[in-house]
Amino acid sequence: MSKKHVVTATVNGEETEFLCEPRQTLLEVLRDVLELTGTKEGCANGNCGSCTVHMNGRPVTSCLVLAVEAEGAELKTIEGVACGGHLDCVQQAFLEGAALQCGICTPGFIMQTEALLAENPNPTEEDVRFYLAGNLCRCTGYDKIVRAVLTAAVKRRASGEPCSK
Repeated sequence: MSKKHVVTATVNGEETEFLCEPRQTLLEVLRDVLELTGTKEGCANGNCGSCTVHMNGRPVTSCLVLAVEAEGAELKTIEGVACGGHLDCVQQAFLEGAALQCGICTPGFIMQTEALLAENPNPTEEDVRFYLAGNLCRCTGYDKIVRAVLTAAVKRRASGEPCSK
């Protein structure tokens, strides 16, 4: 029988403490313990990117991170992307561009896009396709997703803010 660990992390801007077993993934804790079910489980082996979250400002596949590794970390999930109750420009661009269908992969794409635009606010189509290469979509295809990312980049640059309402 494994002993549970107390982990303290900042999740979507709020200091959070949770119990987890050493074998539990960050994805399991986010969904099952913290009830942040916006992060989706796709493949559970790091190949699809559906479970992408930000850990200390970098995108990670939460199915490959042990929850105990989150001690002291700053975590951001899809629930932390919207600002002030409004969709941010990436979420809005995905919605308006119909860059989603079943929705399993969408949170991962949005989290990866947020990381891309923080790193490169003016990406080319090639940049977008390369940066999102680790995220898989089984139903919509990639053209609408790439167009949504480019649209979000334009809107974000025009607003001058990371989060436009």
